[in-house]
Amino acid sequence: MAKAAILSYIKRKSLVHELTGTTKLIFFIIWSVASMVTYDTRILVGMLLISVLVFKVSKIRVRDISVVLGLAAVFLVLNNLFVYLFAPEYGVEIYESRNVLLTIAGPYTITAQQLFYHLNMTMKVICVVPVALLFIACTDPSEFAASLARIGVSYRAGYAVSLALRYIPDVQREYQNISQAQQARGIDLSSKDKFFTRLKNSVAILLPLVMSSLNRIETVSNAMELRGFGKEKKRTWYVQRRLQRNDWLVIGFVVLILVVDLVVTFWDGSRFFNPFV
Repeated sequence: MAKAAILSYIKRKSLVHELTGTTKLIFFIIWSVASMVTYDTRILVGMLLISVLVFKVSKIRVRDISVVLGLAAVFLVLNNLFVYLFAPEYGVEIYESRNVLLTIAGPYTITAQQLFYHLNMTMKVICVVPVALLFIACTDPSEFAASLARIGVSYRAGYAVSLALRYIPDVQREYQNISQAQQARGIDLSSKDKFFTRLKNSVAILLPLVMSSLNRIETVSNAMELRGFGKEKKRTWYVQRRLQRNDWLVIGFVVLILVVDLVVTFWDGSRFFNPFV
């Protein structure tokens, strides 16, 4: 059974897929701003619940994006670890109180304020990453490029993003094909062999993959040049769609979320919700 491609468009019949690329791009941008601005736990909990609901409506399964979610989880853990190592009392400074739960050594103590700060920081990432992955998984690359052009991004940049998103699954398929061919020739890449041996054998895959990628890039660039790509300042898009009723409802909904987020967050003049007062 073939593995699912990482960061690729997954075609499904869902409300999220039916929305235009412009709507999904606007939703993602506003959603990211709303999530990054606030440290109010109440807002973050609400956004987290909405993101879970959007994920369910999209009909994208967790295993479809499990690899990227795993990598995001690793970086999230490292981020929390380094924040604590370099600023173990940052939560105490923010919430202006100190409730020690455990003393480790020297300046390193575990306080309720620091744990609460890490909770908010983790929730901010959890709110954004799944929505970002859904945006990529539910948006056709060509429609993504058209949506970028619609909000004012140069069509050259939009087309570059579209090619990159299309190219990622191609590279993964090429890697799997080359890997299977090399294993058929007796090159062991399984976990049974030693790590450095497998690393050395991986060169037998990477070199053909790089050469194949360069040939593919040259073919695409020649085809684009022959078709006069970049000659005009503007271009039309075959997959561009007009905004429908559901699109306007979703845009209005995410704008409302941003307004509520800003009002609740800055109501008392601080970005941080403080339950310790």
